[in-house]
Amino acid sequence: MDLNFSKEELAFRDEVRTWLAANVPPDLRDKVLNYRELSKDDLTRWHRILAAKGWIVPAWPVEHGGTGWDAVQRYIWEEEYAAAGAPPIAAFGVAMCGPVLIKFGSEEQKKRYLPGIHSGDVFWCQGYSEPGSGSDLASLKTRAERIRDADGKQYYMVNGQKIWTTLGHYGDWIFCLVRTDPDAKKQDGISFLLIDMATPGITVRPLILLDEGHEVNEVFFDNVKVPVENLVFEENKGWTVAKYLLGHERLNTGRIGASKRELKRVREMASRTLKDGKPLLDDVRFRDRLAKVEIELTTLEITNMTFVDEVRRTGNIGPEVSMLKIRGTEIQQAITELMMQVAGPQAQSFKAIDYEGFDAFAGSIGARYFNYRKTSIYAGSNEIQRNIVAKLALGL
Repeated sequence: MDLNFSKEELAFRDEVRTWLAANVPPDLRDKVLNYRELSKDDLTRWHRILAAKGWIVPAWPVEHGGTGWDAVQRYIWEEEYAAAGAPPIAAFGVAMCGPVLIKFGSEEQKKRYLPGIHSGDVFWCQGYSEPGSGSDLASLKTRAERIRDADGKQYYMVNGQKIWTTLGHYGDWIFCLVRTDPDAKKQDGISFLLIDMATPGITVRPLILLDEGHEVNEVFFDNVKVPVENLVFEENKGWTVAKYLLGHERLNTGRIGASKRELKRVREMASRTLKDGKPLLDDVRFRDRLAKVEIELTTLEITNMTFVDEVRRTGNIGPEVSMLKIRGTEIQQAITELMMQVAGPQAQSFKAIDYEGFDAFAGSIGARYFNYRKTSIYAGSNEIQRNIVAKLALGL
């Protein structure tokens, strides 16, 4: 096992670092670093900059617009991307729906949907969770009944509700898991549909969270007609598609690069924050907490590099990748707890104070702390991930 970068990989890192430094718009970088909300226009603007460069879908095959980078190059890209404070790429199209279509979609579906995902012209969202069907996703109840109209044309009539739909209020299209056979074993009666959010019968209602932000939504389907050609893969085989998609989602939840950037910032702020007339960084208990998180993050980074090396050597990765999701999200939450301690009473404000510097950082920490409680739940809760590791990796 070799965890060192080659000369060529180091040269690639320098190329990426230089390009990001020159091309991330300063206003968007400021929003990222100070935890301000990014609008749909912000996300789309950055998406199009990356698409024009040809770097928007590194993991896609070259024939569909991918970069041709190997696993190590993609890892370097993600590290440098986070360190640069670049805006997040909305994952639902490029990292979820796109790979699903490449793997399971028909040629007609690939030609129709992949160009809009690549260009950023079409904004996608995900319709998975439902009230009562979160971690037990296979218990979902949204129904899709196949119907034939008077002219003999078939379509699905969709009725039900999705919840916690991230950026659903931005969505042009949504990919959904729906139940097409209510009598089958619950994993066997599910299908994967692509639905135009402008279709009559769809209602999006905001859910305002504890951080006072509008990030997630409820989506209601009331007699929504969906063409049968919007079915991906086979009817009642959507669980196969869902498992593939969730595997892609979990690879992106460790966020090691972003955690390294934020931990460095915590250390900088703690050196400037006074406690009893001395920098908080001099406080033994705080320094011990900070060191513990730094050690855990370094350990996670080494673990992630072993997975990268495995992919480099074999092209495969096993169920133990769930460890990245578990530890990565727990570290993200631990960093927000350190931030709260650094910010002190200013963390009670959920709005960034309107001037540059430490106060702008501190003023939004309360909101960030509450928002990051979700990280151990989405993409399959950490309890579910531990079961996956125990059963599939350890054979327990």
